[in-house]
Amino acid sequence: MKKTLNLIFTALLSVIIFAGCQDRTDLTAPSAQSPKSGTADFTRYVSIGNSITAGYQSGALFESGQIYAYGNLIAKQTGTSFEEPLISDPGIGGRMKVASVSPFAISVDPSSGTPLYLTYPAPYNNLGVPGALVYDVLNATSGTTCASYVFGNPATRSSNPFFDIILRGHGSQFTQTKLLHPTFITIWIGANDVLGYATSGGFSPSAPTPTATFQYLYNQMADSISSLGAKVVVANVPDVTSIPFFNTVGPMMALETPWSTLKLLGIPGLVYEQHGEIIGTGVADSASLLTGKVLLTLEGSSYAPLLGKSTGQFYRDNHYPILPPGIDTTKAFGFSPQNPWPDALILDASEMQTAENSTNDFNNAISAIAAAHNWGVVDIHTIFNQMRANDFAGGTNYDGINFTTTYVTGGLFTLDGVHPTAQAQGIIANAFLQVINSKFGASYPMLNVATLPNSLILAKRSALLSQYPYFENGAFKHLLF
Repeated sequence: MKKTLNLIFTALLSVIIFAGCQDRTDLTAPSAQSPKSGTADFTRYVSIGNSITAGYQSGALFESGQIYAYGNLIAKQTGTSFEEPLISDPGIGGRMKVASVSPFAISVDPSSGTPLYLTYPAPYNNLGVPGALVYDVLNATSGTTCASYVFGNPATRSSNPFFDIILRGHGSQFTQTKLLHPTFITIWIGANDVLGYATSGGFSPSAPTPTATFQYLYNQMADSISSLGAKVVVANVPDVTSIPFFNTVGPMMALETPWSTLKLLGIPGLVYEQHGEIIGTGVADSASLLTGKVLLTLEGSSYAPLLGKSTGQFYRDNHYPILPPGIDTTKAFGFSPQNPWPDALILDASEMQTAENSTNDFNNAISAIAAAHNWGVVDIHTIFNQMRANDFAGGTNYDGINFTTTYVTGGLFTLDGVHPTAQAQGIIANAFLQVINSKFGASYPMLNVATLPNSLILAKRSALLSQYPYFENGAFKHLLF
């Protein structure tokens, strides 16, 4: 079974990589396009948001990914100019790349790119900042005035450099939008208000933004944006637990552990810490992992090979000064209550419910506030969930390409398991354009998703970088949209 899955995975990955090597960088719209169509006017267009808006891919922000940000794709289709805070490849953040196809392994590029247009005299049209929360649209002007720093733990918080690179000390996303006198604005913000909680396995001290706070901040933002007189379309918050970051390690672990006899019941009982615990009381068998009753994070890929061993590797990697009371690393890792699978690497049922409740509350608030301001709404939540549901029927076809939400081979998500590929950015751009055309009587053309690359990055040298056949140890980190 393991060899078969390896062969299938490698074959699919090879097809994707070689297809992605084609030169498909021409983003010209099908025909000359006026910025005005119906009652929509893209003469001066601004895109507000977070890392997806910025064009972040595979753990970094870099030029060859930024040019496929959905805002830039929309700008090409509407015939308007669109300046972005481009960063030379390999970008900033630690870009992930495929280091070996067979066996599949990932490495992180230790080098860094350089911001190319820091002296650009006006605000950028793409103001999306990786890590931005709703609070930040009006309030963050730098890496030390953003929500994650202002409200973070003083002992562990750090400045977010993307705020400084993109905003350049000239004011918040809103302030700079106002300076551009926009005629049209797209906004996609709010996912990070729940995602940070989820990617930390619910272990982060930063719980999802309280619903009342989210509603207040979003409404405050909406009132401010509406004062600018521009047409606006917003997107809601996707189900953050439906991305490959949460749906890859558990099923693979369940199907490929050496303890498996019937394969579907392969793990004798993964013992894990439930929310806030030290001694593990949760138990998950392979069926639980396959059906998503608990979700293991992609970071857990580094520790899957250690199951059953007497190890404290997790605590060393995370710089624990001493072991938590009651933890005994001489016990079998993941199979003993005294050496359980860590809370930080799993979403248990209660944590999944917390994330779902927050997402639903946020989307209800977005829907009501958008309606009150006569804004268009892109229902990304439904679109993403429908695509995941289509996986069981073979996938979702766009422009002759079949997509699934499967990690890497599905074509929708980059190597970090969180951020969309260029082709997925095209799907997102089309979702915005469909709402724009419908709400404002416009006729902007749709993108042909097949003309966009799939965004996988192949390292120059292939090497066996991991004992585990899918992920290199240490390759993954907490990520925000």
